[in-house]
Amino acid sequence: MSHETVGRPMEILLVEDSLMFARIAIGALQQGRILHRLTWLSDGIEALRFLKRQDKYAAAPRPDLLLLDLKLPGMDGVGILAEVRRDDELRSLPVVVMTSDGEQAQLGELSVEAFLTKPLDLTKFIEIVQKLSSFWQADMVLPSTDSQSAADEEPIPRL
Repeated sequence: MSHETVGRPMEILLVEDSLMFARIAIGALQQGRILHRLTWLSDGIEALRFLKRQDKYAAAPRPDLLLLDLKLPGMDGVGILAEVRRDDELRSLPVVVMTSDGEQAQLGELSVEAFLTKPLDLTKFIEIVQKLSSFWQADMVLPSTDSQSAADEEPIPRL
């Protein structure tokens, strides 16, 4: 029996109101050759609706990584992060904050996986996302798709 695993692309939510910085982040993800699907939103309230799967986002994929700017229209990144950390379903979502110098203090005790200072250091950005991506992939193991039938494998005991 083969022990290969198959998976799905990493779901990344990019919340950034600057088209220029969004393009830089998107390009860096492509350069880093990280298997991903990206959703880009530029408004904090829309991002929170997406994360909570509300309204038009009811069928939205659950992100595996949140790339979050702090200065956003609608609701700022600090507010989004506070909501994420209060929500039982979202609390463990890895968050990388993209900020200008000095904005880190606004987060108080809200935890994040990493900070990236704008303008983005592309090498550091790719390194952080690859590190989180490999952690995510190591944590996710799906059954392999091989040609053996289910009858050839050991049955799963029922409780």
